[in-house]
Amino acid sequence: MEKEFLEFIASFENKVVDLSRELSLSNFNATISGNPEDYTKTAELELKLKKIFSNKDDFEKLKKFKDSNEIKNDVNKRELDVIFNAYSEFQIEEELLEKTVNLASKIEQVFSTYRADVNDKKLTDNEIDRVLENSKDSIELEATWKASKQIGKLVSEDVIQLVKLRNEAAINLGYKNYHQMSLTLSELDPIFMDNLFDKLDELTRPKFLEIKNEIDEYLSKHYNVDKEKLMPWHYQDKFFQQGPSIYNLNLDKYFEKENIEKLTDDYYSGIGLDIKDMLANSDLYEKDGKYQHAYCTQIDKEGDIRVLCNIKPNYKWMSTMLHEFGHAVYDKYVSAQLPWVLREHAHIFTTEAIAMLFGRLASNPNWLEGMLGISGEVKNKIAKESFKTLQLEQIIFSRWVQVIYRFEKAMFENPDRDLNTLWWELVEKYQGLKKLENRNEPDWASKIHIALYPVYYQNYMMGELLASQLYFYIKEKVLNDKKNELISFIGKKEVGEYLKNLFFSYGALFKWDKLIKTSTGEELNPEYWVKQFAK
Repeated sequence: MEKEFLEFIASFENKVVDLSRELSLSNFNATISGNPEDYTKTAELELKLKKIFSNKDDFEKLKKFKDSNEIKNDVNKRELDVIFNAYSEFQIEEELLEKTVNLASKIEQVFSTYRADVNDKKLTDNEIDRVLENSKDSIELEATWKASKQIGKLVSEDVIQLVKLRNEAAINLGYKNYHQMSLTLSELDPIFMDNLFDKLDELTRPKFLEIKNEIDEYLSKHYNVDKEKLMPWHYQDKFFQQGPSIYNLNLDKYFEKENIEKLTDDYYSGIGLDIKDMLANSDLYEKDGKYQHAYCTQIDKEGDIRVLCNIKPNYKWMSTMLHEFGHAVYDKYVSAQLPWVLREHAHIFTTEAIAMLFGRLASNPNWLEGMLGISGEVKNKIAKESFKTLQLEQIIFSRWVQVIYRFEKAMFENPDRDLNTLWWELVEKYQGLKKLENRNEPDWASKIHIALYPVYYQNYMMGELLASQLYFYIKEKVLNDKKNELISFIGKKEVGEYLKNLFFSYGALFKWDKLIKTSTGEELNPEYWVKQFAK
């Protein structure tokens, strides 16, 4: 049986390795160009790949391998688990698969090429962010915020149809809905996740209420608006996702004359993680028609790893570059000795943890001193505000993830319910924002993750939890630093060695819980994040 399984794997790799590389390249090129024909090609390749995973005969063989209990080799057993889950999702009718892929591609193209219309002027996402962050004119803020939601109307009906298609596939596979299936096949237990989010709600609510009141006090003065009359567009972000700048700290000024790309390279090189090859293959600056967000992609599991960004010399893009190249170094240092199937991160949230561990550094005063050369006096002056800024971001983000997690769960349970009202009920409950009177718009559909990357946001929150656990492990165990002050790992090559050897190299050889236990000596423990940010 073991020999038969290895023959199956060889046949599988012959079918998917080259096609997977071609798909990743096509998608990367499409998001750079924005050309419809590039998106069409990507959709065709994606469908071709998914049809391999939907092969019923192959799936029956995989079930036979699992049911036999004769696959004894640990590496082969793990490979079987990973590939079985990958196939399970696509055991649906070909027509349903085609509809799902084509509709998702159509929605993605709308998001990539859409520019909000504000008073007959087309604005990019970066430009919308700038207005929301910098304007003090409530009328301009309202118009810009509402314009950022316009895309919701354009895609909402298609998104609901896509939810129904995904649910149909999940039900055909024996799951209640796509949300339950997606969690289960990504090795996350739905009951564990519900309990975790209930616990986090309980742990973060007191600190959130304290910070939210501080935010409202500040914004009321900033905009000369009564606290009770503050509206969603006053919170300096399209979704109140990270929180406004309320402290006497302008991090942007430290980066406005800096080379963000070089800073990223210098930092990672300093801790023994080389990114020059990946920088050379990446696309990092704005272009017409280009995807406006940021991501890292593993092209071939053989070292071709690329990042897409839209760099501006500011704090946001410094943090984003550190974040995306956190993903990149993880992918790069997965052991090449592993089978192709296992040459990837253990879980989406484990790679998010690394990205977040490094992304947080952009507001770390010790990092700013070491990388940008700010003086010790300036470092000490901004230390309190920089921590409070990061704490605010973490707490506000945790409440935003509560909205997304609970909205998606309810949406997949019943996509025909009043989603517009549900969205604002959750926003009011977990984020404390006021719903606009008489507004009945699909604002939820303007969030690209809900439309295109559903049942993903919980990975960000779990990534934050693990990032804190790794931070304390590296600080106290790897660097033997017991002092009660923030550190940034600058120039500490032992940090890179630890991550390469005891985290990255394992790839997907271990399930996420075993990886965390192996790398930190204990299970995933939210108390580290709570200790760092919610006390």
